[in-house]
Amino acid sequence: MADRTVLVTGGTGGLGGAVTAAFLRDGWRVVVPGREGGPTTPEPSGPIPVVADLLTPEGAASAVTAATAEPAAPLRAVVNLVGGYASGGLVHETPVEEFERMLRINLRPTYLVTQAALPHLVAAGGGAVVCVSARAAVAPFPGAAGYATAKAAVQAFANAIAVEYRPRGVRCNTVLPSVIDTPANQAAQPEADHRRWVPPAEIAAVIRFLAGPESAPTSGASVPVYGRA
Repeated sequence: MADRTVLVTGGTGGLGGAVTAAFLRDGWRVVVPGREGGPTTPEPSGPIPVVADLLTPEGAASAVTAATAEPAAPLRAVVNLVGGYASGGLVHETPVEEFERMLRINLRPTYLVTQAALPHLVAAGGGAVVCVSARAAVAPFPGAAGYATAKAAVQAFANAIAVEYRPRGVRCNTVLPSVIDTPANQAAQPEADHRRWVPPAEIAAVIRFLAGPESAPTSGASVPVYGRA
């Protein structure tokens, strides 16, 4: 029986599925919030699905409530995967609404879920938060100013959590993947050299390490996961 719980946002996507599988293999209780229309009944030995809109404080709170519902498996980790990507023109060609949309879908759920989970992590004696930023946060490319800014904000937020909550036993680290080798990305970029992309399972292994007690001395780190050169 699982003795610890992890809340994985964005756990139904290409990377999310690999992350969820990594935690399940290691015996964690895994709670995965999603939108309406997704699965609502857990499968044997699978993640626990929860319907929640993570763009609202109420939705984030309900996801955390589900993650803290099993006293024998206290919440020990939060993995913030949920987000989105869009590219377009240069800055002077990009409507402010599109710029703000990138901030909203990448930063707001990370903030709300982490905010709701922190008191429980502290009460449980400590734990870990892992945020997923992107290589674009430190190496922007043309046409994605909103995305790069949003992912840089996620990284800065994670660093703030690491500083504020270290005395309370909560660590926070960030992973910065390059292009992830998922079916959706392959379909969007069929001419790209997919061999240089990073497989979801390799990112999942890093996230799992950062969420567990094996990485106890590490907080405030930004870990690049760039795949093969």
